[in-house]
Amino acid sequence: MASTWLRCLSRAKAAAAAAAGSTRTLAGVCCRRHVCSSPSRRQSCMSAWVVDQYGSNGVLRYTEEATAPTVTSPTELTIQVHAASLNPLDLSMRGGYGAKFLKLRRDPMSVMDGDSEFPLILGRDVSGVVVDCGAEVTHFAPGDEVWAAVPPWKQGSLAEFVTLTEYEVSRKPELVSHTEAASIPYVASTALSALVSGGGLCRESSSNKRVLITGGSGGVGTFSIQLLKAWGAHVTVTCSQNAEGLVRGLGADEVVDYTSGDVAEQLEMMEKFDVILDNIGGETEQWAMGLLKPWSGAKYITLVTPLLRNTDSMGLLDGTVNAGITLCTKAIQNIISSGVFYRWGLYAPDGPFLDEVRKLVDAGKILPVVEAQFPFSQVPQAFQKLELGHARGKTVVRVVENDTRQAEELVQHVCTESAESERGAHGTAQQN
Repeated sequence: MASTWLRCLSRAKAAAAAAAGSTRTLAGVCCRRHVCSSPSRRQSCMSAWVVDQYGSNGVLRYTEEATAPTVTSPTELTIQVHAASLNPLDLSMRGGYGAKFLKLRRDPMSVMDGDSEFPLILGRDVSGVVVDCGAEVTHFAPGDEVWAAVPPWKQGSLAEFVTLTEYEVSRKPELVSHTEAASIPYVASTALSALVSGGGLCRESSSNKRVLITGGSGGVGTFSIQLLKAWGAHVTVTCSQNAEGLVRGLGADEVVDYTSGDVAEQLEMMEKFDVILDNIGGETEQWAMGLLKPWSGAKYITLVTPLLRNTDSMGLLDGTVNAGITLCTKAIQNIISSGVFYRWGLYAPDGPFLDEVRKLVDAGKILPVVEAQFPFSQVPQAFQKLELGHARGKTVVRVVENDTRQAEELVQHVCTESAESERGAHGTAQQN
């Protein structure tokens, strides 16, 4: 039976590859691609949603002639995108948030030559399959299922293909679909960067630590609740009443409804916290600092920082300097007044981080929280959903449809053929 199943699986994989690659080819691996119709040059192209200028939802444009990414470094790999998800950062970047800083990060020479960053592909989450690898890639091979958070200075995942370095990529959890997997990488990278680098928390140090998460029903919040509970922390969350069931189901120990009265007063009645992860910013800072344990190494980490906003409004140099002064001033004030550490949480894509998350997902300790799904043809509608706010998890875009169903059908078909073939061979052997 085992040998039969292995033969079935092998033949199913071959059949799946053949079915997927009936119309396009990239680096010897089957995938759906075509050639640009440009009269000036012919090059590989792909389908993608791009923006040619910053603005509202109307700037999103579907094209089948986006330039397909290629492996240009020996440590890079190209991924066929099966699913992507949207984050508030995508909304902000669509409107031009961080444009000056990110343009410089993409190409330092752009400051001198004035090259445009358009057309720009958004999307920070990806789950898909490796189709091409550089010569020095050692951890992945074509056919591997992977997931990743795409750095904001790279072309995003609302496209058929994306190219990343192997250090930004991790193997996808085995027990979830691509659609579910695509809901996790960005929020996981953001939360881990904030809680580990900013908050000093880890699996060994979180037991019985009291952590407050403001705005806990969104993507970062729902992931952070599960991660902290897996590490043994005590988690308090602020959210609206209609999200209480969700966050409690994910493990939150205490929930404060910010619509039922002064949230600061409600929190002040509780025991003070070791760490605060602030997803809201604004006025939250003014009252949150007083909720931390004084002179005990407590930490406040905000994900709402002025760095990119300042560089947009003041320019790269003045904006960076102003943001640095703001951070230093607040950090010094809080450490002097109450011994509390004030820090910024910055999104940092990291493949090894995701390796640890994969283990927690496959162990059932972290569940994907998907609020809404859209086909690739409805990316503008997905952005509209995200703009409504009050998220209860993630909004996912299915770039490749029905992967699971088609794979199951292929396996069933190949196994049936294999069984019939073996029966026929067995009958012939008996006759002989």
